[in-house]
Amino acid sequence: MHQEKIAEVIQEVKKVVVGQDKMVNRLLIGLFTNGHILLEGVPGLAKTLTVNTLAKVLHLDFNRIQFTPDLLPADLIGTMIYNQQTASFEVKKGPIFSNLILADEVNRSPAKVQSALLEAMQEKQVTIGETTFPLDRPFLVLATQNPVDQEGTYPLPEAQVDRFMMKVHIDYPSKADELEVMRRMANMSFDSQVRPILTKQDIFDIRSQINAVNIAEPLEHYIIELVFATRFPQQYGLKEEAKYIMFGVSPRASINLNLAAKAIAYLDGRDYVLPEDIKEIAEDVLNHRILLNYEAEADNVDSRKLVRTLLEKVPINKSVTLK
Repeated sequence: MHQEKIAEVIQEVKKVVVGQDKMVNRLLIGLFTNGHILLEGVPGLAKTLTVNTLAKVLHLDFNRIQFTPDLLPADLIGTMIYNQQTASFEVKKGPIFSNLILADEVNRSPAKVQSALLEAMQEKQVTIGETTFPLDRPFLVLATQNPVDQEGTYPLPEAQVDRFMMKVHIDYPSKADELEVMRRMANMSFDSQVRPILTKQDIFDIRSQINAVNIAEPLEHYIIELVFATRFPQQYGLKEEAKYIMFGVSPRASINLNLAAKAIAYLDGRDYVLPEDIKEIAEDVLNHRILLNYEAEADNVDSRKLVRTLLEKVPINKSVTLK
């Protein structure tokens, strides 16, 4: 078990990053379960700093890509360039060839660029010219979206958003945390150096250990009930919520909810999943997969509120046969 090392990782990150415990926890879950993360929050909440610091502590290669409207797929994955000395074309690899990728403001770039990123996320490989190159393992994409600015953006289609394991909403820090941030950043001699704790082999070992975490059959059924409650809310007595849901979550939701719950249990030092583990992570796994209608927007109902309602109203021991 690597819990002691993971605790060291978190403490090392805290030397630089203040008050983003949830973000660090979710990033570790994504890394340890091979899932990509979509971060949403206003600018200045230390998203880039957190990912960069985590990469150093985990001894992984890190690249930050700023998505802009004029970005091309070749700027992301690489291209063929002509070498005059050898009179031949050579491959110049792009920044996607790294372990941790921060896709900053991913909704700023057109569909072609987003598709190139999402293809790399799914296939774990990139084709340049006629040659296919596997991406280094582990490979994790952390994409950010700014929820404030909508002008000049290209929102990710629902089918592409579904490829992210979790969508994590980053909130403002507390007063105490912001005071600490201010003091640190106002100190010109502040040392942001951290030491590497985990190796790539440690990460692969942790993945194997998480895979071995036990989840009881009633909890597996509970995950299925939560998923089906988003698709057939009326059959679960959710008549009020049913009028807001256009489409329920995909099968990726049940897969990722299972994996994430195991990771939560593992990080807590347990080899078995509790119902609380599923409830803790459900909002992040499900919120971006529920497609709401215009009536929900008019009534100020968002998917996170809806998931919280599902967790309150869908009992663990409920057994419903759905065709």
